[in-house]
Amino acid sequence: MSKTDYEMVVGLEVHAELSTDTKIYCSCKNSFGSEVNSNCCEVCTGMPGTLPTLNRKVVDYAIKMGHALHCKINNVCKQDRKNYFYPDLPKAYQISQFDIPLCEHGYVDVILDEECHQKRIGVTRIHIEEDAGKLIHDDSFSGSLVDFNRCGVPLIEIVSEPDLRSPQEAKAYLDTIRSILQYLDISDCKMQEGSIRCDVNVSVRKCGSGEFGTRCEMKNVNSFSGAMRAIEYEANRQIEVLESGGTITQETRRWDDHRGQNFLLRSKEDAQDYRYFPEPDLLTIVVPEERVQQLREEIPELPGEKLLRYVKDFGLPYFDANLLCESGEKRALFEEIAAKGGIDLKAAANWLNGDITRILNEKNKTLAESSLSADKLIGMISMIEQGTISNTAAKTVLEEMFWQDKEPSEIVEERGLGQINDDSALQAIVGDVLQKNEKVVMDYKNGKTNALGFLVGQCMRATKGQGNPAALRELLLKQLG
Repeated sequence: MSKTDYEMVVGLEVHAELSTDTKIYCSCKNSFGSEVNSNCCEVCTGMPGTLPTLNRKVVDYAIKMGHALHCKINNVCKQDRKNYFYPDLPKAYQISQFDIPLCEHGYVDVILDEECHQKRIGVTRIHIEEDAGKLIHDDSFSGSLVDFNRCGVPLIEIVSEPDLRSPQEAKAYLDTIRSILQYLDISDCKMQEGSIRCDVNVSVRKCGSGEFGTRCEMKNVNSFSGAMRAIEYEANRQIEVLESGGTITQETRRWDDHRGQNFLLRSKEDAQDYRYFPEPDLLTIVVPEERVQQLREEIPELPGEKLLRYVKDFGLPYFDANLLCESGEKRALFEEIAAKGGIDLKAAANWLNGDITRILNEKNKTLAESSLSADKLIGMISMIEQGTISNTAAKTVLEEMFWQDKEPSEIVEERGLGQINDDSALQAIVGDVLQKNEKVVMDYKNGKTNALGFLVGQCMRATKGQGNPAALRELLLKQLG
């Protein structure tokens, strides 16, 4: 049999650190990059006799994510101890949730391609838990050191149903989860800082089979592209084992993205291996229904909904709509422009995703630090649409009004950027350009049609960017015969 006779089945467990000011069970600062072991106390390092206190904001953030993923919110739930021994877990247990998570039985619709085809992925549960510390390995010393700053950092774990059937679907799901977390402003999702990571569960089965195969898990894959590679590799590994007459054993494997392969870590634990029991030092979590509904009302329009609206209502290409949705500042400015109306929204999207993004990146600035406003951008685009200025001149206008409190019309007047539309003036320029570029004219007449673009460019240069390019092109075609 070939690989095409098998279907891969994928489930993902996404761990997202929450952007609270303090940790989940103590008042230590929740921040990345601090001096080693400077953000820890008796509680988060598990000293005897200490008692945890649950951070209310952690519960709120988890419920918001639950609403965004259409979950059932459990008004009454508890926390549990998950027991295991590892050097970065000083208490030898992790406070998590076992049989009664805060949120469960949800789903998310992910957009799979530029045609906006969608697939619904089930969400088994969302629960809160504390993060463990971080082991530090370095060639400059033997053994390993432990940084406890990360101990007690609040996490939500989002567990999907095994509804994913390809690395591409997994990537679309992960991108969707990340963008929702960012839209809700509950996690910064900085993969380079480990604030979002995932465990990948993979199995394979014969196409058409109704039964799942034995799954293997790969822990803490630290990039979404790495997750795609890990899924592809593990599915192929399992198929090779089955095709050679072997059987798949449930186990945990470590993905080495640098080598592009995984390695056995241990046999896969089941729930009984962790000896879960209710956390005795914390009260039952009780969230009034009024609070649950209040948090529901705070959920904004989510990225998938917004992207589809931009494509369907505004006619934006998928790529442009997606770029806008990824940037909070740009989409806010675009929304304001759309509400005011009066210009082509595709043009507005092009300027936001193009020159405006370029200027911000070059200056390492944000829109909030600029003088650009919806009214200014609308004014500039209106002048282009009315033929008052060319696109070339508009770039100059944009650069100047970006950092100065000036209207686009004021800049055009001061700099003499108004577009030349006078036929007699343009005709003289066209005649002069043709006379100076006889070889290019002959090339055009001999069939090299791209020579026309060169001649239009020469005319635009002669007018210092103020000539109407459409009018110049038309005049050139007439004179070239």
